[in-house]
Amino acid sequence: MATAVREQLANAQRSAVHLEMRDSYMLDDPDFIAWQQGKRLDPMDRESWWRSWLDVVAEATGRGVAMRRLRVVSEPVTDYIRYEYDVTFPNVAAGEDVRWLPRSRAGDLLLPGLDGWVMDDEVVILHHFTGDGQWAEAGMEVRNDPELARRYLAAYEAAWARAVEHEKFTV
Repeated sequence: MATAVREQLANAQRSAVHLEMRDSYMLDDPDFIAWQQGKRLDPMDRESWWRSWLDVVAEATGRGVAMRRLRVVSEPVTDYIRYEYDVTFPNVAAGEDVRWLPRSRAGDLLLPGLDGWVMDDEVVILHHFTGDGQWAEAGMEVRNDPELARRYLAAYEAAWARAVEHEKFTV
């Protein structure tokens, strides 16, 4: 399923924004389970945490694509959000700008109903999850729809303006 995002990001020329609004995803993820059992990434051992997705990010940001990720979270945060926070430094190292928005600061914002991406203000990739955070059968839905992208981005930008930079956010 991540293939759609990788393909669109490989073709992006200007921007890629990602909105995440769930407090947990795929709780059966082996990396999350290992984190729950005490495994932590060592920022000094780049080889141990660099993965193929980060190559895609670094290539895109290296050619000038502004890549941003916004996570809207409940407080107190869930264990899954603590995990995401702990494993975000590789994304930042690859060139991604990450911010966190507590739901308490988003009450008057109108946010999309689905997580997703917008690439170059035209392509929207919607993520479909089940109630327990697993990929739904629909998975990812790619739409080349500048009007939908415009609406999605307007909501994103309003939330981004209130969000806290990764380095300043505490869990």
